[in-house]
Amino acid sequence: MKNILVTGGAGFIGANFVLYMLEKHPDLNIVVYDKLTYAGNLDNLLSVSDNPNYTFVKGDICDANAVNAAIEGYNIDTLVNFAAETHVDRSILNPDAFLDTNIRGTYTLLEAARQHGLERYHQISTDEVYGDVEDGYSSVEGDNLVPRSPYAASKASADLMVNAYYVTYNLPITISRGGNNIGPYQYPEKVIPLFTTNAMDGLPLPVYGDGLQKREYQFVIDHVKGIEAVLLRGEIGETYNIGVSGDEELTNMRMVELLLDELGASRDLIRHVEDRPGHDRRYSMDVSKLRSIGWEPDHTNEEAIRKTVRWYADNQWWWRKVKDKADYKDYYKAQYGKRLATA
Repeated sequence: MKNILVTGGAGFIGANFVLYMLEKHPDLNIVVYDKLTYAGNLDNLLSVSDNPNYTFVKGDICDANAVNAAIEGYNIDTLVNFAAETHVDRSILNPDAFLDTNIRGTYTLLEAARQHGLERYHQISTDEVYGDVEDGYSSVEGDNLVPRSPYAASKASADLMVNAYYVTYNLPITISRGGNNIGPYQYPEKVIPLFTTNAMDGLPLPVYGDGLQKREYQFVIDHVKGIEAVLLRGEIGETYNIGVSGDEELTNMRMVELLLDELGASRDLIRHVEDRPGHDRRYSMDVSKLRSIGWEPDHTNEEAIRKTVRWYADNQWWWRKVKDKADYKDYYKAQYGKRLATA
């Protein structure tokens, strides 16, 4: 592993991966390949913009010619695919983009990896492919995939295609399924940055339904270190869960309380609104397989939440530019306008 193509590397998790790997592995060359859709932001990579081991290429993962040109031009041996449409709410409003990017885009990358004989293709997936998980159980990698949203279905489809390329073409692949990631540079459509920035401006926090859905909140660098472990020590053809711990989870309401407490903000900002259609009540993953290759998370749920809230409090330069854009305001109105009006 010498020259890595990181697709979607200007997004939230991808950018954190790039920043971490350039710091910890100064012998690596990293090429970020990103379409720069609404959630792609070169501000996320400002701190490495002058690093000679970092290169940015603007491109769409569905564009086979552009993908092949990047692989050939930079002598790529490893491809890590973060590129995806990721927000469940947006997948409900507009599933088309999720089918194109998450399924056709993954196919395009797999074909390029096969044709160029890459050493490794690594797919970034999600715990949502397991669907709603009953209390007392944590999903393991061999469980059936039971996605319940267009987003989760598109990611499950991509996972199946990745595995098919391993079985059919002997492509050296690995897959990692991450939990509910939080941390720096997360686009403020996701709950922690949305609620943190709203609370800082005295705006309501739209909590779906009763707020008793259960989640694990993973600090993004713990996820990144898990991906690093899979790339360095994972077994070809295998899938690895990257989460917190099956016995550590919070209700969404508890997450909101911790967030508001960290900001010193009033709980009067909480608004219970109409729930998301098909909203999964609980996710939980067994991470023992990843632990067996030497990985451990450094943050608890609460530590991850508090650390993330502090980052947004200290970095208003980043998120205010994002929330001031017309496309963000249009999305927010479409998603929450009616819900908040009738809360």
